[in-house]
Amino acid sequence: MDSKPSNFIDQQVVPGDVVLDLSTMSNQTIKLGSGLRQDGDTVAVIKAGILRFSKPNKYWVESSHKRYVPCAGDTVLGIVVDTRSDNFLVDIKASAVAFLPVLAFEGGTRRNIPKFEAGTLIYVRVVKANIGMNPELSCMDASGKASGFGPLKDGYMFESSTGLSRMLLSTPTCPILEGLGKRVSFEVAVGLNGRVWVNAESPAEIVLVANAIMKSESLSAVQQKILVEGLLKRAK
Repeated sequence: MDSKPSNFIDQQVVPGDVVLDLSTMSNQTIKLGSGLRQDGDTVAVIKAGILRFSKPNKYWVESSHKRYVPCAGDTVLGIVVDTRSDNFLVDIKASAVAFLPVLAFEGGTRRNIPKFEAGTLIYVRVVKANIGMNPELSCMDASGKASGFGPLKDGYMFESSTGLSRMLLSTPTCPILEGLGKRVSFEVAVGLNGRVWVNAESPAEIVLVANAIMKSESLSAVQQKILVEGLLKRAK
């Protein structure tokens, strides 16, 4: 049976809308992302936005809210705000500060605990996000490997909306990143919490890439390509 709820996909939804009936999908494993909650055999919306679906089985509500609602499995950019004996306290733009255990690193032991000063920007994965509890983070993937998680040095981080973050992480690669990548050598880390970090060989290239990304949120694919060409011409 096709699990795609055609009446809701790519449509505006509000809290309380029931978008999935799991009793009709017993042979499928469904992954729920941000903005959805399971209650028995139904899945309901808990924040307003656009219901999205990606094959084979993931559903989430996309919104452009500034405040991020954590969801297990999300990758985010956090800012270390304090250090405790067992955890780093990390701001991930959620309603509560998140905990990053000092051992939540590849090969982590009490003898090699990393040292992060307040203000350190770090790329992390949300592993727990229960209502009423502080989110828990990790600098490892599901297999225990670092996989690029950890502190981000140099470069420039800017705040965006969660909607822009999801566009940048879409598949296939969004036009703005694809176009820039053909002409400029740069690194980018995108958090689903609406933070983006870029780094390049020169400050001018960092500014160019950051400006292009920030201006692309409400543009179509064609408009994004035009934007890239215009910015590159002015940068010559």
